[in-house]
Amino acid sequence: MRSLSEIETTSKRASKAAGYSWGISEEVGKGVRLLELFGLAGVKNLNEYFKSKSKKQFENLNLINEDNQSNKNPYCPIIFGISFLDQVKTLEKFYKIKLNNIAYPLLVLPFLSRSSEIIGKKIYYKFDENEFLLNFNVKIFSKIFSGKYPISANNVEIIFLENKDNFSEEDWKSLYKLSEETFVEESDSLKKGAAGAGLTDND
Repeated sequence: MRSLSEIETTSKRASKAAGYSWGISEEVGKGVRLLELFGLAGVKNLNEYFKSKSKKQFENLNLINEDNQSNKNPYCPIIFGISFLDQVKTLEKFYKIKLNNIAYPLLVLPFLSRSSEIIGKKIYYKFDENEFLLNFNVKIFSKIFSGKYPISANNVEIIFLENKDNFSEEDWKSLYKLSEETFVEESDSLKKGAAGAGLTDND
């Protein structure tokens, strides 16, 4: 079994050989490592994308808007992912980002996962029928972890989710009330032992 370190290094070098800068290649290596860590087909998708890239043209989306429409070639997932990571603090104000045509959409996922950590918000990612919930670059939730993902997606949504509690105010009050039983009432002995309450004055 290949180690995550080996996967990252090889993916980085392959990206450089495919024409990307060392800086971008390093980000790709980290992304493929993350995909494989979560049991997703990072190496397979990257390998297939590079084979496709040598034969087809892909569009670079450097400045992302709310609605991004490519009328000709599919968007490059790597340049889109890098752009998203760089612009995420501005993009989160949009709430929802749409794309109509992107190649190998699974390769975008690790960039979104890392973006979730940067802004401290969960990110919902959907391409065609595949849905993912990205949690601060710690967890990725999906109903189905398929071995196969599309080579291109026509309907892509990225939604920034506002942070909120997963419990009701009633549940919180009930739990907090129970926790109060551990509170210790302040006594004279506690006051004397508290910081600054010594009997000796050294000044």
